[in-house]
Amino acid sequence: MKILVTGATGYIGKRLIPLLLNNGHTVVCPVRDKKRAEDYYKDKKNIELIEADFLHRHSLNAIPKDVEAAYYLIHSMSNSAKEFHILEEKCANNFKHFAEKTSLKQVIYLSGITNDTNLSKHLLSRKNVENTLNSGNYALTTFKAGIIVGSGSSSFEIIRDLVEKLPVMVAPKWLNTKTQPLAIRDVLSFLHKALGKEELYNTSYDIFGPEILTYKTMLLQFAEVRKLKRWILTVPVMTPKLSSYWLYFVTSTSYKLASSLVNSMGVEVIGNKSNINKILDVKPMTYKEAVKLAFKKIEQNSIISSWKDSYVSSGKLKNYVHEFINVPEYGCFKDIKKRKVKNKDSALNKIWAIGGETGWYYGTFLWKIRGFLDQFFGGAGLRRGRRHPLELNAGDALDFWRVIYADKEKGKLLLYAEMILPGEAWLEFKIKDDTLYQTATFRPHGLAGRLYWYAVVPFHWFIFNGMINKIVKV
Repeated sequence: MKILVTGATGYIGKRLIPLLLNNGHTVVCPVRDKKRAEDYYKDKKNIELIEADFLHRHSLNAIPKDVEAAYYLIHSMSNSAKEFHILEEKCANNFKHFAEKTSLKQVIYLSGITNDTNLSKHLLSRKNVENTLNSGNYALTTFKAGIIVGSGSSSFEIIRDLVEKLPVMVAPKWLNTKTQPLAIRDVLSFLHKALGKEELYNTSYDIFGPEILTYKTMLLQFAEVRKLKRWILTVPVMTPKLSSYWLYFVTSTSYKLASSLVNSMGVEVIGNKSNINKILDVKPMTYKEAVKLAFKKIEQNSIISSWKDSYVSSGKLKNYVHEFINVPEYGCFKDIKKRKVKNKDSALNKIWAIGGETGWYYGTFLWKIRGFLDQFFGGAGLRRGRRHPLELNAGDALDFWRVIYADKEKGKLLLYAEMILPGEAWLEFKIKDDTLYQTATFRPHGLAGRLYWYAVVPFHWFIFNGMINKIVKV
């Protein structure tokens, strides 16, 4: 079957596509940044990448019309735009306009549980998208999930940060809100097993785990799995804004996502019972089982996707990494270091392992100070780390950098700074003719940018010399 998957570089899409390919399907993926997707899917067969943006209807003309089924996985949970609901509705309308001109028989949409009478703006938008996608030209199957638990999911990583960093928590009252968490593995089972099932055409189902838990209980059960003792005191006086700042400073989430989550976490996410588990032969696992499975993936370094790799995790990049691949030459300050390389493989392995738990090889405390200052002023800081300790792909988050280009065979890694800066910055590592070139480029914005560069030059001398020396050391 030829299947269209939107959101191919997102958290769900990256995990669903391999399942579809393993089942013998051909997958068509409309993506906003084809070069980023090509880097990730370069080893996959029977996959077709099309550059298209559902906010721009004319760009959808490049998508093949002979697709038989589609997954609609477009969401904007972290979108800071006040009119995000308008953007979501526009995407849905453009998708529908395109889909009605194709041979599509079924569209499968992953939404959120919307049973509470007092829904957040994001859940109201998801409900509106479902209404928009309804059509007489194809069948719509809607699955509504609550909190998704899996390695790399935003909810999992936020809970992990809270539990592992805070022995005692003074927390907002929304920790007493009830929800039904669902493992990512079970979400994927529902999605791929529903494909082509005619009895699910034009139906909508809530999908959820077997337990009703409060967020407080989830934190405590997470602590049990990690064999940690934790104490939580909930207070009624913490405002939504204060709650958002609490999440932002304690966890690895961005302030935008923290605000969205706080608005949603006051809403009970309790699903309506149905026979969908029986129809698709899915037996959802408990919350503790989902957490244990997630840590198995983490220990095996097999996290397929992470919310941190979304561009909105920092807010500096919008859609396209390749726009930053040509490092500017004019009007820029540069710090160029070069060293002879005795062992190319060793140097490349160190470059590809940089950041995250490995660190930046020299002046670790200075990197941490810079990360703290960035976080204090609203940036990503060093909290995002990296998805995999050894692998890098274009589009990956790497502490407060974004991977723009990564080709180990060609010996080149290019990073773009997503920290708060009065300008733009790139960091490039390139091995050519047994020489490692390490180049930091800064394009200042006005006088503030120039003053910033001169202020950090002394630190650069220590940090960048120390870093390149460690990389080439055998």
